[in-house]
Amino acid sequence: MPALTPLYTPARRTSEQSLLKKYMDWLFIKKGLYFRDYDDLWDWSVTDLEDFWESIWQFFDVQSHSPYHQVVLEGNPRDMIGTEWFRGATLNYAEHIFRHQNTQRPAIVFATEQRPRLMTVSWVELEHQVNAVATYLRQQGVGVGDRVVSVLPNIPEAVVAFLATNAIGAVWSSCSPDFGTTSIVDRFQQIEPKVLIAVDGYTYNGKPVDKTDAIRELRINLPTLQRVVWIPYLDSDSRLERAVLWEEVLETPTPNELTFESVPFEHPIWILYSSGTTGKPKAITHSVGGCLLEHLKVLALHQDVRIGERYFWYSTTGWMMWNFALGSMLVGATLVLYEGSAGYPELNTLWNLADDARINHFGGGAAFYMACMRAGLKPANTAKLTHLRTIGSTGSPLPPEGFRWIYENIKSDVWLISFSGGTDVCSGFVGGNPLLPVYEGEIQCRLLGCKVEAFDENAKPVRGELGEMVILQPMPSMPIYFWNDPGNERYRKSYFDSYPGVWRHGDYIRITERNGVIIYGRSDATLNRDGVRIGTSEIYSAVESLPEIADSLVVGLEQPGGRYFMPLFVVLRDGFTLTSELNSRIKQTIRSQFSPRHVPDAVYAIDEVPYTMSGKKLETPVKKILAGVDASLVASKDTLRNPAALDQFTSFTVGK
Repeated sequence: MPALTPLYTPARRTSEQSLLKKYMDWLFIKKGLYFRDYDDLWDWSVTDLEDFWESIWQFFDVQSHSPYHQVVLEGNPRDMIGTEWFRGATLNYAEHIFRHQNTQRPAIVFATEQRPRLMTVSWVELEHQVNAVATYLRQQGVGVGDRVVSVLPNIPEAVVAFLATNAIGAVWSSCSPDFGTTSIVDRFQQIEPKVLIAVDGYTYNGKPVDKTDAIRELRINLPTLQRVVWIPYLDSDSRLERAVLWEEVLETPTPNELTFESVPFEHPIWILYSSGTTGKPKAITHSVGGCLLEHLKVLALHQDVRIGERYFWYSTTGWMMWNFALGSMLVGATLVLYEGSAGYPELNTLWNLADDARINHFGGGAAFYMACMRAGLKPANTAKLTHLRTIGSTGSPLPPEGFRWIYENIKSDVWLISFSGGTDVCSGFVGGNPLLPVYEGEIQCRLLGCKVEAFDENAKPVRGELGEMVILQPMPSMPIYFWNDPGNERYRKSYFDSYPGVWRHGDYIRITERNGVIIYGRSDATLNRDGVRIGTSEIYSAVESLPEIADSLVVGLEQPGGRYFMPLFVVLRDGFTLTSELNSRIKQTIRSQFSPRHVPDAVYAIDEVPYTMSGKKLETPVKKILAGVDASLVASKDTLRNPAALDQFTSFTVGK
C-alpha cells in the first residue's frame, strides 16, 4: 500500500521560490496560461507539445544563430523515429554553458583518491583550456560531425575535452578506464573516431591500475585514429609512443576568444552506449538541441538547481549521469567531481566531500545509499551537511527503507529526488518536483513533457496497478538514431516492437492515485507466477530487511509443462550461514509482507550479486545462465562491476 504520511513536505516559501513555480508564473504572465497545480501543468505539457517545448526554449532564453521555422515535425506515426524538433535552429551546447562564466565562483571543484584535498578550476582557466584543446583539434583536421573519444576518469580534463569537442561541432563519446579493452573496442569501433584522449591509468580503493598496454591495444583496433592525446594521470613521467601530451595540447597558441560552431538542433552531441548485456552495445546518438532543452528543463525545473549552487553526482565517464551532471553548468551551477571509490578509505568519504565542497545537490546510485544503510552509517553524526538541499538517487529503484534511512540518518529536511530514465534519453522520465511531498518508495511525478503511462496486458493505461512503462509522445532528447543502424532496425526493435507507435521502456511501474510512480524493476526480469506479475524490487525490500542478509537476487524460470520455478539467491553478512531456520524465516517474511505467490521455491547462498557499472542487478543474464545459456554470451563481462560474480551461477541446476 502507498505510504499515507510524507517524509518531506516543501515549505510554502521554498515552493514559491522554486524555479518550477517561477516558470508557472511566467506562463501566466507571458502567455496567459493558468494552471491550478502540477497535474494541470503536466497534462498541458504532454498534450500541447509544440507550445510546451517552445515555452522551455523561451523561458531559458535559448540562443540560436538562426531562427527555427517549426517546433515539432512528427516522424513515423508507427514509432516516433524521425520526429524533428526546432527545424532551422542552429546552436551550441557548450556555448550555453559559457554564458554563466564569471569571476565570483569556480567552474569546477574536484577531488580524487590520489589528492583528497579540494582543487578548483576557475572559469578563466576553463576557457583557456577549452580554447587550446578546440584549436588543437581543428589543427588536426577534426571538424563538424567527426568523432572524438576518450578513456578518462572523472577528472576536469574530461570536462575540458568534451567542451572543446562540442565547441567545434564534433561528436563526443567516452568510456571509463575501468572498462575492459574488448568492451571499449566494441563501442568505439562502431563510430570510427579520429582522435582518442586517454590516461595511463587510474586509482580505485587506493590501488593504481595501469592502462598503458590497454590503450596501445585500443589504438591498434581503431584504424581511423589520426591522433592520440596522452594524459599521464598515474605517473607524471609516463609516455605513450606516437602520442601528444595533454600539457603540450594546452600550450597550443589560441585565438583571443573561444568560438563555438553553430550546428543544427538535430546534430549529434554525443554517443552513449547500452550496457551490452543483451548483445553488442548499441551506439545511442543524441542531439545537441534535444539534450540542451531536456537538461535545462530537468535540472532547473525538477531539481531546482540555481545559479551559484554546487552540483555533484557520483559517476564515471562511462555512465550517462556524467553527461547529465555536466548539464548543471547550463543553469549556472558549479560542477563538483570526485574520482575514485565511494568506499575508500571509508564509506563516509563522499559525505565528507559534501561538507568540504559545500555541495547543495548530492547525487548517487541507489546501491550506494543502500550500502551506507547496511553498513550502519549515520552521516548526520559526522558531517554538518549545512549546504545540502537535495539528494538524488538513480541507477536502480530506491526501496522504502532507503528513503527512511536518508531522512533518519542524513538530513531530516532534505529533498530526496528519486530519478529514473536512462541512457536512452540521457535524462529521466520520472523524478523530482519542488512543489510536492516525498513519500517513501515513491518517485514524486512524471516529468514535464514525458507522457508516461503504465500499460496492462491489454495495452490499456491503468492506475494503482502494476504495468509496463510506456511513453506515448516523442521527446526532443530521444535518440536521433543508433550509429550504424541501417533503416533504424535496432532502434525500432529496442523500443517499438511491443506496441505500435509507443515507446516501451522496459520497466515495470505503478502510477499511484496521487500520480507518483513506483518502479518495480526491469520488466524483462519481471516475475510472472500464476499469471500474476511481481516486481523484483518488492522481494529485495523484504529479504534485505533481515539482519542476516546483505544482498539478494531473484529470477523466474519457465519450465517444461508450464511449470514455473523461482529461485532466490542471497548474500549473507559475515558470520551467518543459510540454516533451515533462516531459510524458513526468509520465506515467511516474504509471505507475510506480500503473498504466497512471492515465496521462492528455493533459497541459495552466493558470494555476491553481479552488478552493472551503474549499479543494476543482472537479473536477466542470470536467468539466461540458469536456462542453459553460456555465461560468456549473456553479458560483456568487462563492463560489469564484478564480472566474476556471474560464474557462480553456472554450477546451479535449479529447478531441474
